[in-house]
Amino acid sequence: MTGLKMAVPGVTRRAVLAAGAAALATPMLSRRAFAAPTELTMLAWYGHAEPDIVAEFEAENNVKFVPKYYTGGDNMLGLISQSPPGTFDVILSDAEYVQQLNAAGYIEELDPADYPFADFFPEFQKFPGHWDGDSLYSVITRFGFLGVAYNTDAITEAEASSYNVYWDPKLTGKVGHFDWHLPNLGQMSLLNGNASPYDIDEAAWEAVKEKTMSLRPQIGGFFDYGGTFSSLDNGQMLAFAGIGDWITGTLEKNGAKVRTVIPEEGGLQFTESFSIGKGSQKADLAKKWIQYITSPKGQAKSAQMAAYPCLIPSQKGWEVLNAENPAEAKRQGMVLGESNAMDLIRSGRIKYRQLPVQQSLEDWNDFWSEYKGA
Repeated sequence: MTGLKMAVPGVTRRAVLAAGAAALATPMLSRRAFAAPTELTMLAWYGHAEPDIVAEFEAENNVKFVPKYYTGGDNMLGLISQSPPGTFDVILSDAEYVQQLNAAGYIEELDPADYPFADFFPEFQKFPGHWDGDSLYSVITRFGFLGVAYNTDAITEAEASSYNVYWDPKLTGKVGHFDWHLPNLGQMSLLNGNASPYDIDEAAWEAVKEKTMSLRPQIGGFFDYGGTFSSLDNGQMLAFAGIGDWITGTLEKNGAKVRTVIPEEGGLQFTESFSIGKGSQKADLAKKWIQYITSPKGQAKSAQMAAYPCLIPSQKGWEVLNAENPAEAKRQGMVLGESNAMDLIRSGRIKYRQLPVQQSLEDWNDFWSEYKGA
């Protein structure tokens, strides 16, 4: 109807102009609002890229984590070696593997000034193996202790306070192993009285192998992450070697009658840290993620990870955790001003889990295979 001017009741020229401007602006807004998230690949233990840990960071940065999960450091190294450089933007590893990652050229050097080390307890500000001189390659995010895990209906805390409980006749066929040689053989080494459980001579190594083999008739199975959870939860296994509160804490919070105690012979510390993968095209975002998870807020979140809880190295993170969830802070021993996890470290009862010093990693791995097949 060309030439006719039709009046629309209630619509003014100002409204039409405003609508037109909005229409012009909408495509730009839409492109920003609905831009596909940037994918950030993560190689890690299970749980680290799950929503309870990463959802907030993803929303704030329009990022989507793409995880590849592994069990055990040897498995992690194998996955990286079989992948082209740049495949993994962020790599979570256990502390003892950082030097191997660095030596193989799998991780980037980091700038210490980018990360909140001043928030950390002194013991974690320059953690062994994460640095090469003054060059940083990995940032500690969490840690935990390995001791005797046990069913509280079947075993008392006093009984569980020595690794010798694994040989108790009432546990025949009911002792489980987390299927990784380093934590299990480290515990056997502690039981044999080795002050440095991974730095032992050949005679001590032979004694560790002999002691371990004597336990074989007690063993009901060798379990991966999921199997460890289920066999403790359903009572299939009544005691477990090679694990700690990172497993039993989750089960205990869900009502299972299990717990971990650090025995009189001492416990082991595992330590997790993040690095940036060599050749990552998203190194700035990877750095931003490490900054987030090591911030006080991120640390409190990490301590409460749904997959498995952990201790955290940030004193300021402890403060946030105590404000948000005092019961969990107390359960894990992260309350300032009273006996806590740091006291266990400072008393010398905890030894860092390491790679073997005087034997090769293959020696330990080969014996573990022999033990499993015995």
